[in-house]
Amino acid sequence: MKAKRVFLIVLDSVGAGEMPDSASFGDIGVNTLKSVYNSGKLSIPNLVSMGIGNIEGLSFLGKTDTPSAAVARMSERSMGKDTTVGHWEIAGYVSASPLPTFPNGFPEEILEKIRKASGRELLCNSTYSGTAVIADYGKEAKEKGALIIYTSADSVLQIAAHVGVVPLEELYRICEALRAELVGENEGVGRIIARPFVDGEDGGFKRTADRRDYSLAPPAVLLPEAIKSAGKDSISVGKISDIFAGIGFTEAQRTHGNEEGMAVTSEYLSKDFNGLCLVNLVDFDMTWGHRRDAEGYAEGLSAFDKWLGGALGSLREDDVLMITADHGCDPAYLATTDHTREYTPLLIYGKGVAPVNFGTRECFADISATVAELLGVEFDGAGKAIEL
Repeated sequence: MKAKRVFLIVLDSVGAGEMPDSASFGDIGVNTLKSVYNSGKLSIPNLVSMGIGNIEGLSFLGKTDTPSAAVARMSERSMGKDTTVGHWEIAGYVSASPLPTFPNGFPEEILEKIRKASGRELLCNSTYSGTAVIADYGKEAKEKGALIIYTSADSVLQIAAHVGVVPLEELYRICEALRAELVGENEGVGRIIARPFVDGEDGGFKRTADRRDYSLAPPAVLLPEAIKSAGKDSISVGKISDIFAGIGFTEAQRTHGNEEGMAVTSEYLSKDFNGLCLVNLVDFDMTWGHRRDAEGYAEGLSAFDKWLGGALGSLREDDVLMITADHGCDPAYLATTDHTREYTPLLIYGKGVAPVNFGTRECFADISATVAELLGVEFDGAGKAIEL
């Protein structure tokens, strides 16, 4: 079948249970959706009606004999469990080796590049939770005009700064300069993330919604670029454009969280375009997953489901809606606060889409191959198109 518009929504970190190799990534018994369900706060009637509970391993969500969507469980082939490699694989590229991580902090060579780009003192340089690091170092950073440098189990360099002493534009400029510098096998960190914060009402500090991600340039031509090159619309909503280093998009709308992301997606549902609208809803990961807040996660997914009910009714005859995720971030897994290696769900809905269960697929990249086929775009990615 063919489509004029495809809406591909990535529910950031909504994992569907551990993969056979999860233990090798340090994740044992993880299941983001199961933990969210166990919170007792989850209400997703639209997703259940579409068939999410029919996906292998997700029957606890509730199965239906009359699903309205095609479904599948997606396996990640890339050697990673982070946002960058997850999205790259969805878009057609499998990362054979992991991006560099820095569990013991960044080496002096990288720290010196940060000092040179910023001219500021550096604090912390360790693995840390984003909320805990500003609680512990925020006061000193504000007093000294310093940058807080930290990382996680993923390939990220996070730079937190108080906007009162390091204005947003300066923080962004520093991150942009470092993005150009930090490349190659040993220093090519997957994402450099600007993490601005301000004074909190309780005398502490709080992060603002002005986060910005600076990713490595994709190592190959990925789906958005192929769509753009074919003369079609390639639209980014949320942090998508940042993840792909701005490559391959005709339009990009940055958003500040799920609520705005869903609102902007609703606007595109009412617009005429011919191509792909690729959406990332980040709060599942950033606000609830990493903070191990299962109840908040459940309430957020329930809010998405409520929005979804209206979105389904706004789809046109030649539209296809696809819903998936890029990795897990189990909010009940207390061994770490980082991402978890998991399968992801896939739901495909449209007037011409038969409600077939495609079982477990071998690669996230099957999604990009399917989108390319729907839009009639030539694309030589890693996946195999799902025969809708």
